[in-house]
Amino acid sequence: MRDDDPIRPRAPLVRSIGRWSLAALVLNGIIGSGIFALPGTVGEQLGGASCLAWLAAAGVIGVIMACFAEVASRFGGSGGSYLYARVAFGRFAGLQMGWMTLLVRITASATNVNVFTTYVAEFWKPAATPAGKALIATVLVGLLAAINYRGVRGGTRVSNVFAVTKLVPLVLFIGLGLWWMFSGRSVPFASGTDTTPAGWLSVLLLLTFAYGGFEAALMPLAEARNPRRDAPFALFVGLGVVVLVYALVQLAVLAALPNPAESNRPLAAAAGVFLGAGGAGLMAVAALVSVYGYLASGMVNVPRLTYAMSEQGDLPGLFGRVHAKFNTPHVSILFYAVLTWILAVQGNLIQNLSLSAVSRLLTYGVVCAALIQLRRREKMQHAGEDGPALWRLPFGHVFAVLGMIFAGVLATRMTTREALLLGVTIAIALIHWLFVRNRQRVT
Repeated sequence: MRDDDPIRPRAPLVRSIGRWSLAALVLNGIIGSGIFALPGTVGEQLGGASCLAWLAAAGVIGVIMACFAEVASRFGGSGGSYLYARVAFGRFAGLQMGWMTLLVRITASATNVNVFTTYVAEFWKPAATPAGKALIATVLVGLLAAINYRGVRGGTRVSNVFAVTKLVPLVLFIGLGLWWMFSGRSVPFASGTDTTPAGWLSVLLLLTFAYGGFEAALMPLAEARNPRRDAPFALFVGLGVVVLVYALVQLAVLAALPNPAESNRPLAAAAGVFLGAGGAGLMAVAALVSVYGYLASGMVNVPRLTYAMSEQGDLPGLFGRVHAKFNTPHVSILFYAVLTWILAVQGNLIQNLSLSAVSRLLTYGVVCAALIQLRRREKMQHAGEDGPALWRLPFGHVFAVLGMIFAGVLATRMTTREALLLGVTIAIALIHWLFVRNRQRVT
């Protein structure tokens, strides 16, 4: 078998994810714990211009997301970025994407479990103890795993509910902020501490990753009803809602807090200004809902990555097994749940999320390049897994080049430690590639 062996047939999964459920997965993948902390940091650094920074970052991620939309409209299988890289550039690139994505998603989900535990400790003090932390992680992860084990419909329903539920308190918070401003009680916007080009670049890096996570919603497309048509719709609807919410949340924080970075929970502090102690408690509950919605979408999305890697022969066949009754990749679901639980309980292992930022840069750049490669192959009548793109990006080559440039410029902000983490991940994927290639030669 050659290194660029053809895509293998998919296992019988149930196509039951509609376009709005896919959009909810995009929303839940983007909106997690970040919006409840970042407005303080960004507001301190850029002051009143911080609202514009959210819009500028949305423009950057919008270019990249548009490339994802066209590429995704060529595929109906599971795996997302892993699958796209594998088809466009071969098995080696696919394994790089697979490892990057798997490590990022499990680490990010485990960290969100820790964030959830931290907020619960505000109401229930034993949550701060090791035993309490383990108990909460077990309940959170175990419940979602059980729901998804029994069917993708149940998992997407939970995601849908949390996508709506997490938006309600954020919209309420925005309404209070606008009311506060128009009533004349808003404070003067903070003056930024670093509005230099370097300061803007560092903020854009931070906010670009605040918009990240949308790509995870593309992993379970083998269970979407009309994946090639619905993926672009879901991506753009998700981005439109998120950019509006993010920019207005930042405005509300600036209106309430003269020093947004004074609290590590700026939304709770601002809500406390609007409504008193009850407002702060409301935003704490909102943070819990938002984080759990993120975890709910992760339980739908991430197991489909290991399922897809098994489907292509890049992981043992065990990960590709589909439950005879529930039609779910049950082994991959349990694998993801167990790893998330272990990392969440061992919180000291996951405090640094720089790997998430670094690997996303590589993922974004590769998928933008895949647009160019897949268009070239389309002209040679090798369009991809399922045919030509159903949604074609105008000036696609320009967008793809811009996306790669954006990823490269943001990568200049990478620290030495982040570069080391990236190198380690690439080395692991290289070893994996050598192993599966040699195994194929033997067989």
